[in-house]
Amino acid sequence: MNHSDHPTALLPGDVRIPLLGFGTWQATGEEGYQAVLAALEAGYRHIDTATMYGNEEEVGRAIRDSGLRREDVFVTTKLPPERVGRERETIEESLRALGVDHVDLWLVHWPPSDPGDLIPVWREMLAARDANLTRAVGVSNFSTAQIDELIQATEENPAVNQIKWGPRLYDRQRHIEHRDRGVVLEGYSPFKTTDLSDPVLTRIAEAHDVSPAQVVLRWHLDHEIVAIPKSVTPERIRANADVFGFSLSAEEMNDVDALGRF
Repeated sequence: MNHSDHPTALLPGDVRIPLLGFGTWQATGEEGYQAVLAALEAGYRHIDTATMYGNEEEVGRAIRDSGLRREDVFVTTKLPPERVGRERETIEESLRALGVDHVDLWLVHWPPSDPGDLIPVWREMLAARDANLTRAVGVSNFSTAQIDELIQATEENPAVNQIKWGPRLYDRQRHIEHRDRGVVLEGYSPFKTTDLSDPVLTRIAEAHDVSPAQVVLRWHLDHEIVAIPKSVTPERIRANADVFGFSLSAEEMNDVDALGRF
């Protein structure tokens, strides 16, 4: 399937984020470089990294070596909590490491430990966006209450909130809260939080002739939730990218949602 047909979500500023991304946590050095290269070859067009991961240089090199145009790859990186007060310096370091003049999405990786820093950090994120260092800004691991604080103080909603998510963690209310605020929900650790041998997932997988892992990713996409699976194994990277040839029925979606109700 042509990658331009891959589903996207619309962020403020007319920025489109591919619903399927490639996570790079713990993918460092040569192994990290090869994993990102394999992901881009498999059709991923959204790469998720962070200052904290220590692999921005390898990610940037893989994007350049892939032969793809910069504008065809959506790049996310994140501000670590200990860099509060040094936001501008940090994004500039990230851009140098990645070898790009802007990222597509910059996230506050964790809420600052001092609640008093919450709004100042967010204002610095918005300033970086206004300086064209990033096309969109968002948060990660934030509660709905913290998101509301940002919106009330600045009238600017985070484009994205990246949180741990998967069928077992499905929370319809949390999903609705994001949608009501115009914040795209992005899920990380989709497999770590899931029992891939669960009979519901294996039954649906058999019906579509796919793997339970592919069902989990398709469930994210059909909910319009961004998924960022990670792997350094080429076969698994390819399998995780191969989720565009089927979709789940309303009944199957409900069955997977129900895994979140213990």
